[in-house]
Amino acid sequence: MGYLGSAVLIIFAGLPGTGKTTLATEIARRIEATYLRIDSIEQAMTNSSLKIHPIGDAGYMAGYALAEDNLRIGGTVVADSVNPWEISRTYWLDVAERTSHDAVEIEVVCSDSIEHQLRIETRKTNIPGLKLPTWQDVLDRDYHPWNRDHVVIDTAGKTVEQSIDELMASLPS
Repeated sequence: MGYLGSAVLIIFAGLPGTGKTTLATEIARRIEATYLRIDSIEQAMTNSSLKIHPIGDAGYMAGYALAEDNLRIGGTVVADSVNPWEISRTYWLDVAERTSHDAVEIEVVCSDSIEHQLRIETRKTNIPGLKLPTWQDVLDRDYHPWNRDHVVIDTAGKTVEQSIDELMASLPS
């Protein structure tokens, strides 16, 4: 079951380069949860024989369905995506509600713009064919502010381990 004996949906959000994938994968590993990365789903759709591009909401819709399937069989799910808009965040909560499971929303930020830019300009991807955004793409991203309580982890100036410790301490027991 993973997370403290009962299934839960852990929803990561944040701009590219903030560290959300690093944190989400490590949390999923530690609690033995199913890990769903929207970038992987979208790139698989782009690489498929259908060559879906632009992807629109297809990757997110597939992610919601996979999360719901895994929650229904009692598995904890870690969802990793930018979640830039209220509607994408609400769909994740709807999945948890439909399956009668709790959800935890986590926004990962990097408050140091110089560090954030350096991360964007030096990172690599492990998803074949995925084109990473430029710093200008990140600056231009349509990312809406949150209108409800959620966990915020600022990774600026911290090691991965420090951010993980902070995140684990902030998760409900």
